[in-house]
Amino acid sequence: MAQGSRYKLAFKRRREGKTNYGARLKLIGLDKHRLVVRVTGNHTIAQIIDVQLEGDQTLVSAHSQELKNMGWLASGKNTSAAYLTGFLCGKKAVKEGITEAVLDTGLATSTKGSRVYAALKGALDAGLDLPHNDVILPGEDRITGEHIAQYAESLDKAEMEKKFSQYIQRGLSPQDLPDHFQSIKEKIEKEVS
Repeated sequence: MAQGSRYKLAFKRRREGKTNYGARLKLIGLDKHRLVVRVTGNHTIAQIIDVQLEGDQTLVSAHSQELKNMGWLASGKNTSAAYLTGFLCGKKAVKEGITEAVLDTGLATSTKGSRVYAALKGALDAGLDLPHNDVILPGEDRITGEHIAQYAESLDKAEMEKKFSQYIQRGLSPQDLPDHFQSIKEKIEKEVS
């Protein structure tokens, strides 16, 4: 009779904290497209993915860098950029004939009004059907950047130049963010539809 360790080594991606296999198995069991949203240090990524035996297949993808190529001057990781990235992904998916999906947040903590849910709201507004509860979605003022514009107006000139130096360096006044957001959204609608 052989004696051995009772310890079972977890899969490498689980040990590295990259994959929650239990949650992934539940999503795969739904047999639907997945809207995968990831927020990195500087960017937001939204993809429509199908599960295949050979590995996951990306059907549609949108990256906040694409927004910059369309003229987006603000950050690629803020709530507005997350919404626009989700909106762009949703428009591309609808154009490809994809009408529904389920949200895959990965290992991101589920926080009401987070950038992940801003991307979800963008995909919903683009025409994708995704199961959700409206309570988790960020408010319209956060999506359009209205809260940033109001905060910038409350600062004096020196504080504003210090806190919004990146915006000013790119040629965008923080007070103009809501208008800039609307113009990029209209550009996405025009180019992708």
